[in-house]
Formats: sequence, structure tokens, C-alpha cells
Amino acid sequence: MVKRAYKYRFYPTGEQAEQLHRTFGCVRLVYNKALEMRTRAYATERHSISYAASSAALTEWKRTEELAFLNEVSSVPLQQALRHLHAAYTAFFAKRARYPRFKSKRKSRASAEYTRSAFRWRTGN
Repeated sequence: MVKRAYKYRFYPTGEQAEQLHRTFGCVRLVYNKALEMRTRAYATERHSISYAASSAALTEWKRTEELAFLNEVSSVPLQQALRHLHAAYTAFFAKRARYPRFKSKRKSRASAEYTRSAFRWRTGN
């Protein structure tokens, strides 16, 4: 099986840029909250948290009043942030990488990953 990756450059409108900035911020927040939750669980109770448990926690976070804004962005990049964190932990425990770090608003590169299921193709628009 051949895997392909494509890079695209686009110039978003003001509204699209605002949506992207909101998405980047939410992805960073979810990653950091999940990392903090996993770190705290291991430090206090000596148990690890699975991807499924962190995904369930994301659903609960979306239901709270202070994090209800997470519902305004696509759920796909948020789930991908959890998958990236899970992969980072897997690499750490396999001794291939350092312990995952928190993402900084200023120092980290803003990114969000959309999977194939996150898109809907429309012709003529």
C-alpha cells in the first residue's frame, strides 16, 4: 500500500482565518488538558489513561459550560489531537522519544489535522 501526503497552500478569507485560529486554539487546549489529565492520573493514582478514556473526557469537557466553545469547531481535529498525544505516549514508553510536552501558544506551531472523513466535496461551488 502506498501512502500519499499532499501539501496545499491557500489564502483564507477573514472568516475562514478566524475559524482556523479558533480551531488551532481548541486543538492546543484539548491536547494540553488531556496531557495534564494523564500526567496527574499517573502521578497520583499510578494508572494510565487510554485513548478511549481521554476521548470520553473530551465529550464531558464539551458538555461543561466553560468549555462549550469546543462544540463550535470540527470534532475531527480535536480527536486527532488526542490520537497524537496517545502516539506520543506510546513512543515515550517505547523509549523512542521524550515525555510529551505541553503546547505553547507562542512557541508551538499552530496545526490541526483533518482526516478524510472531515471533508465533504461539493461540485460547482
